[in-house]
Formats: sequence, C-alpha cells, structure tokens
Amino acid sequence: MGLLSLLRQDPVAFFILVPVLLYSIIAHEVAHGWVASLFGDNTAKNSGRLSFNPLPHIDPVGLAVLFLVGFGWAKPVPVNYRNLSHSRKAIIAVSLAGCGANILIATLAIFLLQFEAFSSNTVFASVLERAAGINIILGAFNLIPIPPLDGSHVLMEFLPSKLKYKLASLQRFGLFIIIFLLYTGILRPVIDIIYYLILTFISLLLSLLGVLK
Repeated sequence: MGLLSLLRQDPVAFFILVPVLLYSIIAHEVAHGWVASLFGDNTAKNSGRLSFNPLPHIDPVGLAVLFLVGFGWAKPVPVNYRNLSHSRKAIIAVSLAGCGANILIATLAIFLLQFEAFSSNTVFASVLERAAGINIILGAFNLIPIPPLDGSHVLMEFLPSKLKYKLASLQRFGLFIIIFLLYTGILRPVIDIIYYLILTFISLLLSLLGVLK
C-alpha cells in the first residue's frame, strides 16, 4: 500500500493523495493538542503546534515511512498532563483525540464516495478509497495499548497503580517492541480486528444518516 507504487500507477492520484495523507497525520497530532487545550493545558498551543503548517510537525522518519509503507507519523505534540483538569477524563479524551480525527477523515472520505461525482471519477475514487483506508489504519494502529501509542494511555487510566507503572515503564522499549511485533506479523490480526470495528462503526453511522449505498 506504499505511495511509491501509486506514483508509478497513477501520478495524478499520487500528487493529490500525498497532501491529504500528510495533513491526516498532522490532524492526528493537532487534535491531541487542541483537546488538551480544552482541558487546561496550553503547552501545544504555546509551542506553535496547533497550526496546520506542516513544518513544525514533520518527522523525517515518519514521512519516509509514509511513502514506503503507506502510513506514517508526525512529531508528537507536547502535552503536560499535570495541567489537565478532570485528570482521568481529560487524559482519555486527549489520548483518543488523534484517533478520532483520523476516523472523522475516513468517514468524510467514505461519505464523499457515496456520490457519483466522486465515485465515477477514477482519480478521485482512488484517492478517497486510499485516504479512508489509511486513516482507518492510523486510527486502529494508535489504539493498540502498547506505549507510546495512544491506546496505552487509555488503558493505563483503568489499571491499578502497580500495573499502570509497569506498563508505563515499557515506554523506553515501546518503539522496538512495536517494530518487532509488526515485523513478525503478530500485530496484524490485532490491527485487522480494530480496523474492522472502526469500519463497522463508520458504516453504521453513515447508514443511520441514510447516505451509505
């Protein structure tokens, strides 16, 4: 699902899709910072990270992975959890905000595909299908409860202090653990299950709105 293969197959769709996906990963981080500001922490705002200017957000490795694999990441926005009011509620809301942004983008893409003006145009259809799929993957991947992924922050709020501390202590090794689990394919079924659940949620939502074909 790498973008370089799309460049060879359909250059026009590639140049439309790249900024869409770039802003999808930026929206993920901005959402974290924006929700944190709603609960009293202005660290991201004061650091200039609530902007959609891509320069403060770009992570070179995450951008490279975006082209090679089809999904990537931006620099994490700074959040000072000690500044958050209603601590547990705030931490859960801030943690889920990024995934929520990706699910919202995927929902919009699938919504637009319900209209013939978009679905009958091969370029737009290709862009919207990939944008929806990659944003669902971004949401699903970040919901996995392994530090430093967002799902781990949600899970920690429901764990006893001792287990919470043990899970948090994995933060130092989290990236290596995630890479290993991805490389060995162990995470694939987990991502697939969460992907299916998110897609089902979007389908039910659009069906209730009467717009899903």
